[in-house]
Order: sequence, then structure tokens, then C-alpha cells
Amino acid sequence: MRRAGTPLAYSEGFHPQPKIQLASALPLGFTSSAEVADIWLREEWDAQELKNRVIDKLPPGIEVQSVGQIIKKEKSLQSKLRAAEYQVQVECEVEVSLIDRVDSLLAKDEIHRVRRGKEYDLRPLVEKLEVDSHNEQVSFQLSMRLTARERATGRPEEVLSALGLDECRTQIHRSKLIFIDNGS
Repeated sequence: MRRAGTPLAYSEGFHPQPKIQLASALPLGFTSSAEVADIWLREEWDAQELKNRVIDKLPPGIEVQSVGQIIKKEKSLQSKLRAAEYQVQVECEVEVSLIDRVDSLLAKDEIHRVRRGKEYDLRPLVEKLEVDSHNEQVSFQLSMRLTARERATGRPEEVLSALGLDECRTQIHRSKLIFIDNGS
């Protein structure tokens, strides 16, 4: 944003920071094609001009899909976020069919997990879990839709652990964020 010459707004205080708020922080080691952020400017700019100037300064591999103006009184992205979709590539040998593991997990009423010393039920946080593809029970592709709300966020690594796959090599990619206002 700075390289594009945009008039970023900054927080006040001893160490001013650019006013940028992500919808949901991406965990370390995950990839994504679905990041959304609110960015405040000191003055109003045309959205298309802003997009064009930023695109010209981005490093390879980072793309801007769209830019739009928000209303000041609009709720934050974090408060409107309802779910996130993930594609997970899993590589490991499993003795029990992954499809059977997924079916068994989804059939449970409760999936007790512990995170940061607190017990919680993972089951209501798993909205969708499917095996998309598998190759001789060594390489698998999973799709997940997990709830992403304040104090109720499903984590792909917890689902993998509940499936007994926490020792496997994985690549987790967040492909979509779902918001309350328009579901896209």
C-alpha cells in the first residue's frame, strides 16, 4: 500500500500502525486464495484506481480479486465471518479407509477436544467434511467447511487429529471465507 502511494490511515499512540484489519488471521504454514481485509485511508479514493495502483506494486504470487468501498458504520469483517472452507492434501499410509474415518467422525454427536487447557466439542464446528480424492490410500484430498465465529472456530488441524491423521504430512489451503451478509 505504501509503495502504491496510497494515503493509509494510521492508529494513534506511541507506535502508529496502518489501520488494516484482516477478516481472519491465516495460521502459520497455511496457504490461501481467500483473504479479505479492511484498509482505512485518510482520504477517499476511487476503488478501481486503488486496485490498479496496488496491483502494479504487488510481489509475484499475490493477486487482488476486488476492491470496494465500505460504509463507516458497517460491522467489522471478523464479526460477519461465519465459516471458512479448506482443501487439505494429506500424504500418509492409513490402515483404515479415510472415507470410513470421515463417516465415523461425522456420525458422532460429540467430538471432545482440548485446546489451551479447555475442553470443547469440535463436532458442531464441522459443517462439511468430504474425501475428494484418494490414491492407493497414500495421498488424499479433503474438503472441509468449518465454523468461524467468535469463541467458536473450527481448526483444520483439529479435524485431522480427530481423524487420526495428525502424524501425516499435510498441506492446508483456505479457499473461501463465508460471511453472514451475502454468503460469498
